[in-house]
Amino acid sequence: MEVAGLRCIEPSFADLIDDAYTAWLEDVPADEGRMLVDEGDEPLAFAFHTEQGWLMGSFHLKEPTLALIEHFEEIPGEIFQEERAVFEDAVREYYSLDLARTVTPALDDLNPDRIGKARDLLSEFWKGRSFSSCLDCCCGSGLGSLVLRERGIAPLAYDNDPSLLSLGISRGRLLPEKTMYIDGTLAEHYCRGADAGLGLMFGEINTFNEGTWEAITDVLLGLAEYCLITVGTEREADLIRSWGKSRGCRVETAENTRDPIYDRWVCELERA
Repeated sequence: MEVAGLRCIEPSFADLIDDAYTAWLEDVPADEGRMLVDEGDEPLAFAFHTEQGWLMGSFHLKEPTLALIEHFEEIPGEIFQEERAVFEDAVREYYSLDLARTVTPALDDLNPDRIGKARDLLSEFWKGRSFSSCLDCCCGSGLGSLVLRERGIAPLAYDNDPSLLSLGISRGRLLPEKTMYIDGTLAEHYCRGADAGLGLMFGEINTFNEGTWEAITDVLLGLAEYCLITVGTEREADLIRSWGKSRGCRVETAENTRDPIYDRWVCELERA
C-alpha cells in the first residue's frame, strides 16, 4: 500500500473473522485511505491514516460492509492490487512474527530421533501418493511441517498453543507465512481445502475433551480429501475410525512400531 508503519487493527490472527473490527473502521476519523484488491478486484484490506498512524483491517476472510466502502470513498484514497495468495502469506507472517516476539517458546522441544521416524512413517504410508497441498492440523512445534517441506509440499499449519508455535517458529520448523494461531474447530473459516491433511500425534483423547477432538477431526476431514492422523493408543484410533466412518470416509488403521509412545497408531481417512 506504499505507506510506512502500517498496523493491523485486529489483535490476533484469530480475530480476522470478527465483524466487530469492521464496525470500528466504518467510523474511524481519517484524512486518507487505501484499499487493496486481489487479481479479481475483490477487496483484501482497507487502511486509513488516523491520529494513531496508518491502521489496516483485513478482509480476505470476511466481506467488507457497504458502510466501510462508503467511508473509504468519502476521503482521499488510492486503490492497489496484489495477488490474494501473496497477501494471505503476508498477513499470516505479520501475526506469526508478533506471536514469536511476545510469547515465550515452550521449554520442551521434540526428540530429534522423532524427526527421522516421522519421515519414515510418511514414506511408508504415502508411498505412491503425491499431494500439492497439505494442512498440518494441530501442528505443535512443526514436526509435520518440517517433514512435509522435505517432501516438496508447502503446508499450511495451525494450532491453538502459542508457546509451541513460538518454539516452532524460533527453530525454523514453522514458517511464519504458513502458520496460524487458531482454534482447530474453526479452521474452515481461515483456510481453503487441500489435497491432504496431516495430524501427527493428536493430543490425549479422553472423555473430557473427546467432543473437541471429534470437532477438530470433522473440520479437517471437511477440508482435505485424504487425511493421515496418528494417535497414541488403539482406543483413540478406534475413535478416529468411528468419526471418519460417520462422515462416509474410507478408513484404515495400523499400528506403527517405530516409537513406543508417539504416533503409535496411524489412521488413514479418505473421502469415498
